[in-house]
Amino acid sequence: MNIQEYLMRISYNESHKDADLLTLTVIFQHHIQAIPFENLSMHCGETIELDLQSTYDKIVRKKRGGWCLESNYLLFWALQELGYDVCILGGNTYEPALKAYSAHINHILLKVGIKGNSYIVDAAFGGAYQAWQPLMLISGKDQPQVPGIFRFTEDNSTWYFEKVKRKHYIPKESVPFTDNPQLGNIRKIYTFTLQPRHINDFQELNAYLQVSPDNILQKKSICSLQTTEGLYALVGWTFTEVKYNYMDDTDLVQSTTLTDEEVEKTLKDKFNIVLENKLVP
Repeated sequence: MNIQEYLMRISYNESHKDADLLTLTVIFQHHIQAIPFENLSMHCGETIELDLQSTYDKIVRKKRGGWCLESNYLLFWALQELGYDVCILGGNTYEPALKAYSAHINHILLKVGIKGNSYIVDAAFGGAYQAWQPLMLISGKDQPQVPGIFRFTEDNSTWYFEKVKRKHYIPKESVPFTDNPQLGNIRKIYTFTLQPRHINDFQELNAYLQVSPDNILQKKSICSLQTTEGLYALVGWTFTEVKYNYMDDTDLVQSTTLTDEEVEKTLKDKFNIVLENKLVP
């Protein structure tokens, strides 16, 4: 495994001699615009192995994406290689249908320390709740970014992460977008504590998510990638393109339903993914 190969994979060719916030921010942005959040392996009959070599080969050499356990784990390795003070944390994601956070840890995120400040770095939440820059770990402070306003609040050593939503403009011919901002202006994303974790703490979760019929990753094939203007998302046969702040406080959301052949072409054209095995969306 070679850090230069990873940097080539994310099209980063600037200096990385300083493990500072600016370099972290640019590497992070390159990562989320090059490496999709995707669970396609589960829908191609492939097993996802949670070890660094497998993750590296899949994402860097085969130019695939991965879910949080893979993409953030790869980023963790890369940041360590580049000299950052970084540790793995575990998160409990919010489940809107249940109006509750998951009972068990089901997400990986990273904490990076720079000059006495802590930053949360999460390159693999995917979709419209993906931050575009590292977020300072500070309670109650609005942190505006292109995707929206993000915020942490801390209560009794538990941290809560949320995003302020914007309105959606959906052109008439577009398929309606399922995530409706009118349901409330704040979207809860996940909770976490600052207890450092090891990748082995997530092995059971990695195995469980691949066999449990109840989780969203089993029910839907998902691939999303951040762009310079917004994001692309392919969920099942529905391809959605989002442009942030298309109008004041409003995002443009355009969705189309694809055929099986168009799914394969879209993965190649929009996400730079060519699958080895047949995808069943």
